[in-house]
Amino acid sequence: MSLAQGRPHLAIPGPSVMPDAVLRAMHRAAPNIYEGALPEMVAGLIPDLKYVARTDGHVAMYISNGHGAWEAALANTVAEGETVLVPAPGRFGHGWAEMARGLGIDTQVIEHPRGAPIDAARVAEALAADKAQRIKAVLAVHVDTSTSARSDIAALRRVLDEAGHPALLMADCIASMGCDRFEMDAWGADVALTGSQKGLMVPPGMAFVFFNDRAAAVRERMPRVSRYWDWVPRANPEMFYQYFGGTAPTHHLYGLRAALDMIRDEGIEAIWARHATLASAIWAAAEVWGQGGPFELLVKDRAHRSHAVTAMRLGAPHGARLREWTASEAGVTLGIGLGMSDPDDPDGTGYFRFGHMGHLNSHMVLGLLGTVEAGLSALGIPHGRGGVTAAAEVIAQASS
Repeated sequence: MSLAQGRPHLAIPGPSVMPDAVLRAMHRAAPNIYEGALPEMVAGLIPDLKYVARTDGHVAMYISNGHGAWEAALANTVAEGETVLVPAPGRFGHGWAEMARGLGIDTQVIEHPRGAPIDAARVAEALAADKAQRIKAVLAVHVDTSTSARSDIAALRRVLDEAGHPALLMADCIASMGCDRFEMDAWGADVALTGSQKGLMVPPGMAFVFFNDRAAAVRERMPRVSRYWDWVPRANPEMFYQYFGGTAPTHHLYGLRAALDMIRDEGIEAIWARHATLASAIWAAAEVWGQGGPFELLVKDRAHRSHAVTAMRLGAPHGARLREWTASEAGVTLGIGLGMSDPDDPDGTGYFRFGHMGHLNSHMVLGLLGTVEAGLSALGIPHGRGGVTAAAEVIAQASS
């Protein structure tokens, strides 16, 4: 007998659960991409995208995943042979660095312990050592999806300003935007980027690069920029075709319109608060489970934990067994660990992640946690009792 029948729940850190309104909006015939309702609708997306990023700057839209956004941000601001600084708190910091190296950019990486956020003091040291100011940009991942560590972007702006260093501050908000609080203009990010498949609740396939006037001025001084990645015609199109460097991702745009309507209706501050409460409920359960067994959260300090994704360790073979049980017996898919390994777990199968981003509410989180607790019991994995009760208490207190 399997108890997995019924609607499955995808609890991975992106693609996130898509709202029915988004799915309905996308279920239509192909539209005219040259004139009429679609071009008019897309122009209206721009202010709502800026609302989510908290910026009065510019936005360029791309048909790509987040890796494309990495390349777009670099292609417009850093030339071959120039230098970037990458404080890497996890796999995705290293991924952005790899992208830079592929473009012929000299890349200085600051390694960080697993589960730790970016250390602004170490960034300050690197900037102070850069007497010739060769570093053109600091590439900072706001939430590294592999470790779930959340870094302080405003602190990086402070160290750049204190050093009098002209490097651009770039923020990867692929996991965080629309989930964790992010204030592009107030925090001093020059470039911010995200994808469609997490907090924006749309299928993978679109990426967005936000940039301010300072970054735009750097782009104007570039000797050349790939025509496809160039953000100038995308942010200031003379015709609809230029928004996307060719044919538009029509059905993604309809879904995005529906998702942005939902975000506007709820309000970004309320969305941040909802994610914070649901994340706190997850942590409460995990902390109880860890009191009686090997269950542990990768990020020890709550202040540095993402509200969109939580990375955990059970150790091999428990992690893989738990993920298999929740999927086959309860219809809940947990995220795999990325870039994780230990001497006793070389494949990283003891690590896994909860995605709790976007279209998510209390009963979905409590269902996820109840499933995990049932799996721990069914598999005989030692754990503290009462995790779901602790989570329910967090939610009860938030609503009182």
